[in-house]
Parts: sequence; structure tokens; C-alpha cells
Amino acid sequence: MAQPTDASGDDAVRSRGQQPMLARQRAKQQAKEEDRPAQRSGWFPMGYKEGFSQWWQGLTPAMTEHKVLSFIPHLKQPPTHMQTGATAASASGSDMSVDDSKSNQAIPVRTNSNNDPYGPRQWHSELVKLGGKNRYLNEFSVERVDEEVENNLVMLHGYGAGLGFFYRNFEALSRAAGWKLYALDLLGMGRSSRPPFRVHAKDREGKVTEAENWFVDALEEWRIKRGIDRFTLMGHSLGGYMAVAYALKYPGHLKKLVLASPVGIPEDPYAVNAEMPEPDESTMGNEFTQDQGETTAGTGQGDNNNFLNARKNAEKNGASGDGKQPPRKPLPKWLTYLWDANISPFSLVRWGGPLGPRLVSGWTSRRFNHLPAEEAQALHDYSYSIFRQRGSGEYALAYILAPGAFARSPLIRRIQGVGRQYIGLHSNPTPDGLQENGISGRKRETPFPIVFMYGEHDWMDVAGGFAAEQKVKEEREKALQGKSKEERARDEGKPKVVIIKKAGHHVYLDGYDEFNEVMLKEMKDVSAREGRGKDGR
Repeated sequence: MAQPTDASGDDAVRSRGQQPMLARQRAKQQAKEEDRPAQRSGWFPMGYKEGFSQWWQGLTPAMTEHKVLSFIPHLKQPPTHMQTGATAASASGSDMSVDDSKSNQAIPVRTNSNNDPYGPRQWHSELVKLGGKNRYLNEFSVERVDEEVENNLVMLHGYGAGLGFFYRNFEALSRAAGWKLYALDLLGMGRSSRPPFRVHAKDREGKVTEAENWFVDALEEWRIKRGIDRFTLMGHSLGGYMAVAYALKYPGHLKKLVLASPVGIPEDPYAVNAEMPEPDESTMGNEFTQDQGETTAGTGQGDNNNFLNARKNAEKNGASGDGKQPPRKPLPKWLTYLWDANISPFSLVRWGGPLGPRLVSGWTSRRFNHLPAEEAQALHDYSYSIFRQRGSGEYALAYILAPGAFARSPLIRRIQGVGRQYIGLHSNPTPDGLQENGISGRKRETPFPIVFMYGEHDWMDVAGGFAAEQKVKEEREKALQGKSKEERARDEGKPKVVIIKKAGHHVYLDGYDEFNEVMLKEMKDVSAREGRGKDGR
């Protein structure tokens, strides 16, 4: 069962700061603490011949996404549109070009009570066109047939990933009566279109805002296209960061916010003050190596799933109550240079040619080694097929995060505004504050619950999550000063932290059973609150 924030076993988790992302660093640190030699392991287990064969075979993103989604229980033939990612990448990568002809659209697949004990349900794969040139979002959805859709859950993946990573969540979560599920590929990632990413601002704050708006504006356009007024939003890692940014810029459209191991909450002085790339430059990514078998078995020290983080001794340093990390030494110059010089892990995959699959195997062999072999292979193929596509959304990362995965505009500075914004147009994702500021008479949104979810062995800064929880609580108390008992009861802007046992950073996959259980509980809570008529803004 998930543990609430007041569980006695959470003390160690509370005091833990952000962990090293590099698997090799974690192994050395753990060995040092246990006074034993560190074990050696190969970085890239895939052989050269096998890697060349996969590169030559050229599996497409559409094919590999279809294969991953075929592991969804009771869905043997998932629908897969062929409007993007249907052609193999060239040696220089693919531009994820769009062919929106009708023949490439998918036909919805319906399961019935004969082949689906929780059916009938309808599954669909669509490409949603947005405004502007080459702006499309890849969407996978499931809904219960012959039931009115009363609530919608929207799921956002992390950096460089895709909606297929949620394959172990769709079936369980779609059992909830009255709910429709949507999983989206972020603009410029997965099988969404890949328009060129550019920023035009010259100042630090403007660059961050442009990068955030690039993603959240696309999500808002999608919401309008789908005719959804209010929904529950779940974001993982970078998707969690963008979910907070969306909540701040487009208030009044959320019923609940679930942040699954979100990046960017704690504050780090070097990240806040570090140099940023010029507008014509790009990014250095993360999330590339991890040994997951020990994590899910409960014997590992952490998720270790990210590729570049030279921070050491995070466990000893901890984090302060305001989410700030203790000062640390600057990261190595080579790492900072690569981060700001348009060299992402996916660039290395694209440039690697026949070596690309082998490079990716260094991550997938650790990330998915707790899964059945066939599923692990399908996820490796899926990862490689989307990693090798033309760079786009990945280039926003250098403007959002500094080397080491700390935010340039930390969410701990902004999280208190979530659920308490003024309704109306906002130019950027910043909190309005509780002061009237000369705009009395404008209506604020109805506060909604915020759930911070972390893995028991998460490298992400769990202490930052607890600090964010405390900050949201303090803001709520300020807002309720002088309010009546009834008004206090109506304010549902309560935060909480949930820890998923035997899981790392990818909580939705590492501990999918408990993750699904927690999500269904949160969805049931939304339905109950809506049933009580508390659906006003």
C-alpha cells in the first residue's frame, strides 16, 4: 500500500536530497558506504553485430509503438495511426513528417465482454492537429462504451520518452466508471510532430518562459480541440514539471494534479545562476542509464536512470525545508559544455549510426531488466526508434534545466500558486499571489488537490517534494485566514506526498500495481467530489 506523508517509515525518505543520476556513481557510492569493492559492469551489453542488424532493419516508431501497446491486457491488436513515424529513419535521422491522409488514420478498436472482463471499452490512436506549421500531438485514448464520460485523465510522459511507456497503466485505470483516459506525446517527442525548437528571448527569464510555453501552449490547444473543460492531469518527470507550468498559465481547467517524480522542484544556486545557451543553441539531455532489477526487488539504493549528473554525496547533504539544496561545487566543464552545446543523448544516438542501438542498450538493459524479456525487447526497440528521430522538443531542456537536472526556475518558488490563480489570460507560468494587486473583482479558480508521488528508491529529490507540500499547505492557511468553517471545508487545495514501494523514478512502470491502485483512488476521489456538486471554479 502507498504510504502517506505521516508514515513513520518516511523519515529516511524525507531527509534524502536529489540523488546522483548516473548508475556508475550510485554503485561506487553504495560500495564505499558498505566498505566493499565496486562491481564492474559493461556499459553497452548489445553486441556490434546485433546493433548493426537493428540499425539496418530500421524499425519505425509506429511499428514499435504498436508492439509495446500490444502488451496491454485484453487488447491484442491496438489501433495505431500511420500519420507519423511510419517510415524508417535515414542515416541522418527522420523528420517525423506528417501524412494526414485518411488512409493513414486508425480505426478505433472495441473490446467486448467476451474478450475483455472489464469491457466493453474502446481504444483509439489519433494525431491531433494544432495551429501553426507542423504542430501535431500524438494521442492514445481509451473509454468505457455505453457510459457517459464524466471525467478525463490526461497523462504526460517524461523527457525524450513516449506514451507507450504507460502501457501497464491504461487497462487498470480505464476500469474506472465514467472516465476517459488520454495519453499524449509532448510536442517534439515520441510520435508527435517535430517542429524546429527556437527561442527568441535574450534574458534568462524570457528563455525559460518561451521553453515552458512551447509545451504548455500545445497542451492547451489540444484541450480546446477536444472540447474538454476541466480534467485531471498526471505528469511524470519533465511531464510533471510541464503540468505545474500548465496549471499556472491556464488556471481553471484542472480538477486534480498528480506529479509523478516531477523534475525541477528543489532550488540549486548553481542551476539558478548558471549560464544559459544562446537562442540558436540547444541542450544536453538526461535519463540514459539505470539498473532497475535491484530497485524493483527492493535491494537497490536508487533508480539511477539518468545519464549525466556529477552531483555527489546528495544523501549526506539532504535538503532544507524550503526545498533549497546545500551549495555544491560546479559540475565538470565538459559536462556543462555538452549540456549547452546541442549535444543531447539522442544526438549521440543519431550520429552513432550502426552504433546507435548499442548506445541505447546501455540504458534499456538497466531500465527494463525487471520486465519479461519480450516486453523489455519491445521497449528497447520503441526507445531506439523514437530516440533516433529528428531533434525538436529535446532542445528545450537546456533552457529549463541546468546540468544536473536542477531547474533554472525552480518549482519550489511557484508551486504555491497552483490552484489559486486568477481565471483569465496569463502570459507565463508564474503565481498570482494572494495579494489583490489592483485586480480585485477577478475570480480565482477553485483550489484542487495536488499529489506528489515518488518511488521508494527515487533519485529525484523526495525531500523537495515534502518541502513543496509544506509550501502549498502554508499558502492554503494564508488564503483561509479569517474564513468561515464552511469556506475552509470547501477549500480542497490540499497537497500530499505518496511513496510507491520498490519503485524508482519511473514509478508508473517500476511499481505499476501500486501506482495504478493509488491513481484509481485519486480518480475515485475526483468522482466523489464532482458528485457532491463541487465542480465550480
